[in-house]
This record gives sequence, C-alpha cells and structure tokens, in this order.
Amino acid sequence: MKLNKAFALRVREVLKEKKMTQYKLAQETGLYHSTMTDILNCKYKTSNFRNMALIIKALGMSMTEFFNSPLFDFNNLDIKEK
Repeated sequence: MKLNKAFALRVREVLKEKKMTQYKLAQETGLYHSTMTDILNCKYKTSNFRNMALIIKALGMSMTEFFNSPLFDFNNLDIKEK
C-alpha cells in the first residue's frame, strides 16, 4: 500500500472514531476543504509533512499515537527508493 493511501485510511479511521467530519477537520487545520478532499482521496502522490502534522494535531493526537497503526508497518507499505 502506498504511504498516501495508508495516511488517508488512518485519518478516515480516526474521524470515524471521533465522530468528526472531514469538513470540521479542514476547518480545524485551516486547510482548504478541497485540499483535505484531495489528501483523503489520494490525489497527491505524497502529502507534505506540514499538512500531515496539521491534520494529526487537529485530530487531537500525537504523531506517535497516529502512526501506531498496522497501516504503517513497513511490511505493508510500498516504499521504493528512487
């Protein structure tokens, strides 16, 4: 699985747990709703770290909590060197 897909799935998982909408998350981060939609629909090959950090912070989580998921197990991720 690509990293951007794992990130989007994890965000959607947490949104569901917290009963939070994508729109509310966009408001909390200060990102445009269209940018949030593009991130969650994997329109970007890679998300920039600033946007990822804003999203994780708006979800009320630490980086450690957010990335502590089987979705981010290196055995499951398709990370290729250039």
